[in-house]
Amino acid sequence: MSETPTTMQAVVMHAPEDYRLENRDVPTPAPDELLIKVEAVGVCASDLKAYAGAAKFWGDENRERWVEPGITPGHEITGEIVSGTAEALAHHEVALGDRIVVEQIVPCEECMYCRRGWYWMCDPHDMFGFKHYDGGMAEYMIVPALARAHKISPEIPPHHAAFAEPLSCSLHAVERAGIQFEDVVVIAGAGPIGLGAIIGAAHKTPRMVIALDFDEHKLELARKCGADLTLNPSKVDIYEEIRGLTGGYGADVYIECTGHPSAVGQGLNLLRKLGRYVEYSVFKENVSVDWSIISDDKELDVRGAHLGPYTWPAAIKIIESGVLPLEEICTHQFGLKDVQKALDTVADSAGASVKVSLLPGT
Repeated sequence: MSETPTTMQAVVMHAPEDYRLENRDVPTPAPDELLIKVEAVGVCASDLKAYAGAAKFWGDENRERWVEPGITPGHEITGEIVSGTAEALAHHEVALGDRIVVEQIVPCEECMYCRRGWYWMCDPHDMFGFKHYDGGMAEYMIVPALARAHKISPEIPPHHAAFAEPLSCSLHAVERAGIQFEDVVVIAGAGPIGLGAIIGAAHKTPRMVIALDFDEHKLELARKCGADLTLNPSKVDIYEEIRGLTGGYGADVYIECTGHPSAVGQGLNLLRKLGRYVEYSVFKENVSVDWSIISDDKELDVRGAHLGPYTWPAAIKIIESGVLPLEEICTHQFGLKDVQKALDTVADSAGASVKVSLLPGT
């Protein structure tokens, strides 16, 4: 390992739509902390919404913002451990030179949720790149003692390793769905989260995994990730198609991964009675649906999913196995100086991007 410099470049949030690349001191880890050299950090829709100044709850401008001024964004992180005491290394069960990925949340381990093992719903909810802890849009970053770190192979490209974060989220959504062998599973959206949900659902070996998207290239990726059938709602009547495949009943499971309000009502209508709806997306706009479909009409199970608790080892195993077409999923990489281009690429819904990443060392 080369000697760690004293200064670094880091993206710093000053205000909504005001992210600046600045020179900062390389942070010095405390005795129970690690210092990593960031190799890659993914950029996702939540980064874009935070950049735009989104509040924690849409439509309420009095709520606190997702991102604190002065913080370095970025929560899909991988990097090499370059500094840490024996105590810190032993705590995380790692060694100097290891490549790690870190979970998004830094749980307090003291609130009711943490004490009951529900750490991903930690009440303070401190997350890398949003609140309290600087994230990965920098050349170096501190990994505190409360963080959850996982080793990942240094043999795979860094931007592929960083995909462990969205993949772990997708796998949690799949776990929430309670998929059974006889189920017909519909996954709306073949972006990063949807593609991860497709491979996760395929690993559950249900009767059929159906992917929905308006982009034919993304539907091709969905097939490579394990979808048995792909449908473009602009070209076919998806309700007729899915009813025809299920004896007129409808799908057993619907996992929403688009973040578009129309996909919510779509899912409720595609499901059979007693079906299971899983919502992963964060919405820019309020969503309105006929709730009588959920209750009086179908008695549906509606389940949320947040972050990727307990799914990181599985996500890492999938990435290291090589079964995902990550060269085609991880489409765009930028240096820190091009953070605005990275955000704009994520925002361009008509563009060809799937997963966008920053590579701080380039």
